[in-house]
Amino acid sequence: MTRTPPVEQENLLQTTPLPEDIIEAAINWSIKLDYNDPTPETRQSFEQWLHADPLHKLAWQRVHSLDDFRNDCKNLPSRLAFDTLQEVDSKRQSRKQNRRNAIKLLSLASITFVTGWGVREHTPWQRLLADASTATGEQRAWHLADGTVVMLNTDSAVSFDLTDAQRLIVLQRGEVHITTGSDREIAAQTGRKRPFRVRTPFGELQALGTRFVVRLNEQHARISVQEGAVELHPAAGGLSAIVQAGESRRLTGSSILPAADRHFEEDSWVSGIIAGKNIRLADLVAELSRYRPGYITCDERVADLPISGIFHVKDTDKALRFLAQTQPISVTYRTRFWVLVGPKNL
Repeated sequence: MTRTPPVEQENLLQTTPLPEDIIEAAINWSIKLDYNDPTPETRQSFEQWLHADPLHKLAWQRVHSLDDFRNDCKNLPSRLAFDTLQEVDSKRQSRKQNRRNAIKLLSLASITFVTGWGVREHTPWQRLLADASTATGEQRAWHLADGTVVMLNTDSAVSFDLTDAQRLIVLQRGEVHITTGSDREIAAQTGRKRPFRVRTPFGELQALGTRFVVRLNEQHARISVQEGAVELHPAAGGLSAIVQAGESRRLTGSSILPAADRHFEEDSWVSGIIAGKNIRLADLVAELSRYRPGYITCDERVADLPISGIFHVKDTDKALRFLAQTQPISVTYRTRFWVLVGPKNL
């Protein structure tokens, strides 16, 4: 009988979909261990659960690869978010919070964490189901067998479907930079290249030998082409369109629209920077906020201030200090996870 090599077994395991009951069990163990003072008996029970099934280990790894739920506080009212962040930060430092109160805090900051999985498409839980993902502030590259390089930006998730007939990438969350490969091996065998497509909630893209960026937003996907061309197809049908190198478009479920110039290079994040000229301060702050837990808010009175320069996303605190030193603004840390950018005189 032929045995699957250990490396192939590991690769198969990493792409295995996880049952929801196993995911929920991993989250419950995380609450018991991280938000309580676990007894030796609890730790022993956890170890038994962990080693009972390879999928248990995989679920535990994926749960712990997720960012702190504080990042979901962006949608809370500012006062409520501030109180929650302060309380959670204090409780997490002491590790003395009991399970019931921990669940209340988690529910307040991120309802999905406790109550179910019905809104996965709007929460970080896509990363539990993806083939490849990144946490907040993390950027990683995957090299596929056809020569394609897939680079994920912060807080992103994708799945791969590479068959004899097609090469499909499903962008489930965040932002991806793709340099398509030549697919030489399959082309030599069949005499043709497999089509390369990217699927988003708003429609599909077909690469025409290219390098491009796709970013998911709440109401659309933004596509920016650096080399070659990409053909866009809205999910609801309608007219398709080809985006050429140097162009950007917004793909909604039913249409293809022009994309406003944001005054920074769409693919500069691949080099770990935000680079541009005359960037709106509010836009720059929003970009920096994507690379850190919690969030940064920008006062409307300074939102339109034009900023030029290069800002490294690996050290957002340094970028904020530089802005405070060189611009008529103030940077105030309410907590480690909530930063306010406002006028200098505040």
